Amino acid sequence: IGLAPSISIAQKSLSHNPRSTVGTLTEIYDYLRVLYARLGEVFCPVCGDKIQKLTVDEITDIISNKARERKDKFVTILAPVVRGRKGEYYQLLYDYLSLGYSQARIDGKMLSLHEKVKLSRYKKHDIDIMVDKVLISDQSRLFEAVENALDYAQGVLIALFNDGSKKAEETLLSSNWTCPNDNFSFPEVEPRLFSFNSPHGACETCHGLGLVGWEKDEECQACKGQRLRPEALSVKVNKKDIGEIVTWPIDKLHDFFQNYFDKMPQKHRAIAEPVVIEIISRLEFLLKVGLNYLTLDRRAHTLSGGEAQRIRLSSQIGSHLSRTLYVLDEPTIGLHERDTARLIQTLKSLRDKGNTVVVVEHDEQTIIESDYLVDLGPLAGVHGGEIVIDGPTDKILDTKNNGKSLTVDYLVGDKRIAIPKRRREKTTEKLKLIGARANNLKNLQVEIPLRKLVGITGVSGSGKSTLLYDVLYKNLSAIKARPGKYTLQDVTRIEGNEYVAKVVVIDQSPIGRTPRSNPATYTGIFTPIREFFAMLPESRERAYTLSRFSFNRPGGRCESCDGAGYKLIEMHFLPAVYVECDVCHGKRYNRETLQVKHKGKNIADVLKLTIDEAVKYFEGNYRITDKLKVLQEVGLGYLELGQSATTLSGGEAQRIKLAR
Repeated sequence: IGLAPSISIAQKSLSHNPRSTVGTLTEIYDYLRVLYARLGEVFCPVCGDKIQKLTVDEITDIISNKARERKDKFVTILAPVVRGRKGEYYQLLYDYLSLGYSQARIDGKMLSLHEKVKLSRYKKHDIDIMVDKVLISDQSRLFEAVENALDYAQGVLIALFNDGSKKAEETLLSSNWTCPNDNFSFPEVEPRLFSFNSPHGACETCHGLGLVGWEKDEECQACKGQRLRPEALSVKVNKKDIGEIVTWPIDKLHDFFQNYFDKMPQKHRAIAEPVVIEIISRLEFLLKVGLNYLTLDRRAHTLSGGEAQRIRLSSQIGSHLSRTLYVLDEPTIGLHERDTARLIQTLKSLRDKGNTVVVVEHDEQTIIESDYLVDLGPLAGVHGGEIVIDGPTDKILDTKNNGKSLTVDYLVGDKRIAIPKRRREKTTEKLKLIGARANNLKNLQVEIPLRKLVGITGVSGSGKSTLLYDVLYKNLSAIKARPGKYTLQDVTRIEGNEYVAKVVVIDQSPIGRTPRSNPATYTGIFTPIREFFAMLPESRERAYTLSRFSFNRPGGRCESCDGAGYKLIEMHFLPAVYVECDVCHGKRYNRETLQVKHKGKNIADVLKLTIDEAVKYFEGNYRITDKLKVLQEVGLGYLELGQSATTLSGGEAQRIKLAR
């Protein structure tokens, strides 16, 4: 059939835009906005009463049905023309008298307009003009009275039922989105009202960010971090507003909509059944890839590479494509074994639709479940790049390996990771967290022994990262930065912090966001390397200093590409293209700088060396080789010193941070 169209699902952050969330990325939030606009019940943000936008016919029917329930023959229609305003209103009352209306209910009392009505000028008053007392059977006259009342009171009327022996009762009805109690005018209920990226829906204080300022962690006090204006949060579906449900975990949200769908009235199904079905199906896809613990309001930039990748994967499951080639880079990273099994089933479901799924993976369970295995090696970097073994997975695992593939050796049990015979059992100081309660943590009390290797485990979403990063790291680093002046966040007390001198977080985030950043610059090795080149005889003859060998400063760098080694070509609606600089040909430096050499290599050649090669090249220069050897110890000897940070995997970036 030829080459299939391909889709790459890589491990990279989805978006660094603070407005981007799990809900917007999966488009579930877009469907929620439509649902709330079509079926949401509107409540007044001031008094909390329900607001209904009704036609004259609907209002007439409501009044008629209410009267029949009460067995009343008559109903009184009032027009609330003044609500809680100061004034004498002599002219207003005279105008209505001239129109033929003889009675008004003023401050709760029914008065005749034929008599002089004197009101206090400085007190607030409520004035309801009695439009008509209508016989329920006279539908034509009732319709006319309703129409006139709505016209006089700008879309609001009061139906007063006080006929017969039953207790008097009145109903406020509106023909527009206006609260009859306090005249709160509600905007038109449409999808943009629920968008925090639109001025029509965003909180006016934080402009839809949920935080005060661009990079501050302070919750907006106006919207309490919910991003939306009060009107949007006053619309409810199944008694829940949109700001509340986006804070629920995916599994709870799925159950909520499944129950809602099962109980939907036929009228509602006709309006929004496809929308609710789409919401449920997209939530199910997220559950299938093990993201049941995420919330729709989770900001995209806080997601790990693995979570971002699985969100993309869930979107692809919902696309129902076939005959497509999917390429995934280590989708099981960060997953518990329970969730890995779910993910494998998801990948198989993609395969069963006629797609080809190619997975780069280290996870044993995923490899064993594959149909075909291609193992590259034998080692890393310059020592790899060859196909060691390939074929159907079951046959490879049943055949004698004879040491060809390290991967297969471990899979079949010929090689194992040894379990330590002795562990550190000596009692040491402890770090104690009391009352940890960030996100889903339930007032935990935890003791962490110091000067030991401590593992924290649990299923995906159980709160491991929250405990370590949001509670421990954030609070402890702030205590060290501002001793005695910092107020603890999401924890009651931290004991034992005096035993810790410094706190360092080592995660899988990139070590640099531009191709200029590389292992040499990030670890600080490049400074002594530049100092070494500046001390060479050729450099001293030319009066070259340390800055001459920097590709970030004018002087020694290639000015055509500003030391980047390439030029960025913007393609407008297509991705930008990097083209090798036609002056320095990717070497970053000008000709004069490249004439300075040591052991036949200039500074550009040194940046092309792998870490293993650089250790031999700089042998005897301990300022350089000591740091290089640490990189070797964490298994990164195959990396080039000048390799662009954007080409490094999350694991490689993490190990470089560890070596630093």
